Amino acid sequence: MTNDIFDISGNTPLVLMKQLTRQKKARFMAKLEFMNPCMSHYCRVSAAIVKGAEAQGLIHPGMTLVDWTFGTSGIALAMVAVSRGYKVLLAAPDSICREKQEVLRALGAELVLTPSEAASGADLHGCVAVAENLVRTLPNAWFANMYENPVSRQVHQSGTGPEIFSQTGGKVTHVFVPMASGAMISGIGRYFKSVNPDVQIIGVEPAGSIYHDLHAGRRQACVGAFQLEDIGAVQPTSFWDPEVIDRVVQVSEADAFNCGRELLRAEAVFAGGASGAAMAAALREGESFGSDALVVVMMTDFGGYDLSRMYSDEWMRRQGFYRKAKTALDQITADDILLRKARKDLIFAQPEQTLAEVFEMMKQNDVSQMPIVSFGAPIGSISENKILSILIENDSAMNAKVVAFMEKPFPVCQPDANISELSGKLQTSAAGVLISLSDGRLQLITKSDLIDVLTHK
Repeated sequence: MTNDIFDISGNTPLVLMKQLTRQKKARFMAKLEFMNPCMSHYCRVSAAIVKGAEAQGLIHPGMTLVDWTFGTSGIALAMVAVSRGYKVLLAAPDSICREKQEVLRALGAELVLTPSEAASGADLHGCVAVAENLVRTLPNAWFANMYENPVSRQVHQSGTGPEIFSQTGGKVTHVFVPMASGAMISGIGRYFKSVNPDVQIIGVEPAGSIYHDLHAGRRQACVGAFQLEDIGAVQPTSFWDPEVIDRVVQVSEADAFNCGRELLRAEAVFAGGASGAAMAAALREGESFGSDALVVVMMTDFGGYDLSRMYSDEWMRRQGFYRKAKTALDQITADDILLRKARKDLIFAQPEQTLAEVFEMMKQNDVSQMPIVSFGAPIGSISENKILSILIENDSAMNAKVVAFMEKPFPVCQPDANISELSGKLQTSAAGVLISLSDGRLQLITKSDLIDVLTHK
């Protein structure tokens, strides 16, 4: 039992991802920062800021707490504030998701919506100016300033970072963090660089945000428009600390939104666009990670705040982001099928072998067709029917080399080929499909293998 709901804002779950990462060697874990009372990573921050200000005598119940927000931080501040007897006044761009606006109004927060163009482009942080003006003109008001408050970084340095270390048993190798103000990544980065500098701290932002250019040493960062919320920035805050960030990667909005949707369908993780961006970056960068890597991806925002945008097929189509969801069958890959069947070395003929030798191999292994492979590459195939037709015409051909009679080679696919692609290949090649493995070996998938996985899935 707890006397304060915000005492449970920390110790968020760390969950192993299984479906989206099947083709990866590394392990990927999602740190579900949105699983707290405020449903965002701002829950830790807002509670610490309000309680800290009370302890310092800066605020007391009855005052008005003012800030600017893109929605999620404002919800967290409002939830903490109203439960402790404060009024809340927030400046926000009119482009923020409808759900966030409705939640804020349901909480009793007063919203001052600014034109969305005032929060981007040349007029940087127009919302900040509005919030600061409100503090100056309103009696008994206090500016929470969550995006610049030093408590924001300290919370992640003393809380979130150690949690990740403890939950992974110190085995974490990479941490992917969505970057907005930079408080979370700098706090986590400072912690890990003090306990294990080898842990890679990787920032994630949308194309058009500034941090990638800044980290590369380009002072005049290229700023562009983006619709992702709770991630990205048009100017750095005081939290910008490149020394504890190993690199910054950018993700397209389409990849971020669609990866977020896939997280829900494949992993039952109901996250928002910032989390989708972080996972998309981790999956892309993780292609080169080895089996010893343990990747933690920060899931910072809740999908329920994005129903009218990211989770709306209509909105996604209007923006040009929509991608058809994979069906259950499309999620079955060649690698999944190979895992089901007994892993045997591929039975194949070499071009210099005779028909007699090849036919004897077929009998011993109870197969009716066989690929012909030279220096690891399939160059043709041979079947019992072909051998029979050859012998009918020339019964002395059994001592001839098989290369003279070979048929067209089996089609080759990659391990991530889905069942639709494999089925299409098998329609044109009844014998089978060769799968080219990462270690250079080949494996064979036949129609019977597909039937087996479909009847036992």
